[in-house]
Amino acid sequence: MIRIAVDAMGGDDAPHTEVEGAVAAARELDVRILLVGKPESVRHELARHPHRGLPIEIVPASEVIAMTDSPTQAVRKKRDSSVHVAAKLVRAGDADGFISAGNTGAVMATAYFILGTLPSVDRPALAAPFPTSRGSVSVMLDVGANVDSKPAHLEQFAVMGEIYYRAIFGTRRPRVALLSIGEEEVKGNELTREAFNRLKKMELNFHGNVEGRDVFAGTADVIVCDGFIGNVALKISEGLVEHIVTTLKEGLSSTLRAQVGAVLARQAFQDFKKKMDYSEYGGAPLLGVRGVTVIGHGRSNANAIKNAVRVAAELARCKINEKIEQELDAVTAAARS
Repeated sequence: MIRIAVDAMGGDDAPHTEVEGAVAAARELDVRILLVGKPESVRHELARHPHRGLPIEIVPASEVIAMTDSPTQAVRKKRDSSVHVAAKLVRAGDADGFISAGNTGAVMATAYFILGTLPSVDRPALAAPFPTSRGSVSVMLDVGANVDSKPAHLEQFAVMGEIYYRAIFGTRRPRVALLSIGEEEVKGNELTREAFNRLKKMELNFHGNVEGRDVFAGTADVIVCDGFIGNVALKISEGLVEHIVTTLKEGLSSTLRAQVGAVLARQAFQDFKKKMDYSEYGGAPLLGVRGVTVIGHGRSNANAIKNAVRVAAELARCKINEKIEQELDAVTAAARS
């Protein structure tokens, strides 16, 4: 049985949300859950949910990394934090992956320093799902693990993203694209132009450049960019979705109460809301580290935690790291020949 360590102290509403989501994952998914955190707090929450017979155990951790903590300082000083202990379980082989909805910078730093990167990976990348108008999902990476990137890094991001997409979404030949300011090959800055030249020579289903307006259009399955641009795109998208949901909700409440189509309109609103709901996708995997790591939003609800466990388990089952290593080795060999 796949074992997933859950940072029970990470999110904004921890450990309440983490425990609820972990119990749901243990009940619905074929996984063993290792709840990492302060034992008394975790046991108190666990007692609120029927869990007898479920594959759940508590792993003690005496410290908690707060959202306001400096990532590097937290990694160095809080060595018995729930994030730290969860990562060490993966390193020791006692867990097949770990998830956390805690301080994103601290989780990434912890995974980097405790697990390290795969031999062929220069920089890990954070991959975030984006629902599209076609009813599919696009994955963008990097969305924040690296502020500055080189063309070789974007090349590696493309390989890792393509493997991840195949593993999670089952598409045999995902369309890979480069995020730029125009579709033409000559558009963009020095980084994107050089990355374009590299990607078009690779054994990928390279779609070329896409613009920001294409992110939700579904014209590409894997969208590659540096972490600075990706994080800005992610945060703008999250803010826009929240604005649209709020605006639609207000509009429905004020104008549709007396109309015959109110019920249908509200159902359409609920369908839209679910489609754009981050909790359905669980979290963003940190690709390229020596161990499955999935990072959730600080506001993750129980459904998001459960789905983050699902993603981590799927990545562990498909041996994502072995596949990344094999394909990056092939890219390196091809570049030398």
